[in-house]
Order: sequence, then structure tokens, then C-alpha cells
Amino acid sequence: MSHEPRLIIEGACYHIVVRGNRKQVVYRLDSDYRKYMNMLIKFKKKHKFKLYGYCLMPNHVHLVGQMEEKNSLSMFMRALNRTYAGYFNIKYEKVGHLWQGRFKSKVIVKDKYLIDCINYIENNPVRAGLAKSPHEYPWSSYRERNMFESEFNILDEITL
Repeated sequence: MSHEPRLIIEGACYHIVVRGNRKQVVYRLDSDYRKYMNMLIKFKKKHKFKLYGYCLMPNHVHLVGQMEEKNSLSMFMRALNRTYAGYFNIKYEKVGHLWQGRFKSKVIVKDKYLIDCINYIENNPVRAGLAKSPHEYPWSSYRERNMFESEFNILDEITL
């Protein structure tokens, strides 16, 4: 089955979502979240992905960022998703797909919508009842962005 070509715009920001297959939990323990974060750090550097915001939910991931090279978004996500799936399947003695199909990506214009999108994903744990405030949830960019609020520009990359 072929897929429609992904819309790739040079210099654009993307809201990327990838879900666990059949909405399954993809992070069972804090060590799983940490492992994903370490892989995210590794592959964002390798594939030149500027990360502006993120939120790891128990069964899905939100990333907001920008590729420095036009056609490397798929390579970045393929490397990240395959590597984490391999880790998960070995650790939990599973086989088959961890992720539900292709990742989804939407182009975001660098304006107020970018800020709204990052705020939306960082508040996802509150809406899901996982935390009372976004500051309480350890697996999102909220704390890092708000720790240095007076110095942080929304278009600054998260340094992780």
C-alpha cells in the first residue's frame, strides 16, 4: 500500500505525533521515558532536528520542531522510532510493531500558532489526568521552557 507523499516545506516547523499500535502503552517505566529521551537527544543531533517542544504520553509522543535539511524528517523519525521499538521489544520480550503506522506531521507557521501548539502538547498530561499542572509532569518540555522564562525565546531550540 502506498502512502500519499508527505508535505515537506523547507524551513517549516512540524507538529509530529506517533502513537502506540492499537493505542498500547509504549512507556511502562520511568526508565523507558529516559531511554526514549536519550535516543531523542542522539537522533536530533545526528539528523539536525531543532526541537522546540515535546511531550511523551504513556501511549503516544508529541514533538514540535524543524529540520535543518529539507528531506531528513522521515529519516529522523524512522531512526528514532525503530531504535526505540527495538529496545522496547527486547526489554519486554515482544515482537511486531510498537508504533501505529506512519508518524503524523502537520506544518506549523512560526507565529502564535507555534506557541499555542507547544502549550497544547505540554498541557496534554493535565487533560489526561496524569498531572494537576504541566509543571508536575516530568516528560515534557514545559519545565525547561518555563525554568528560564525571562530568557527563553519560544523559537530557541530545547537543548536537552
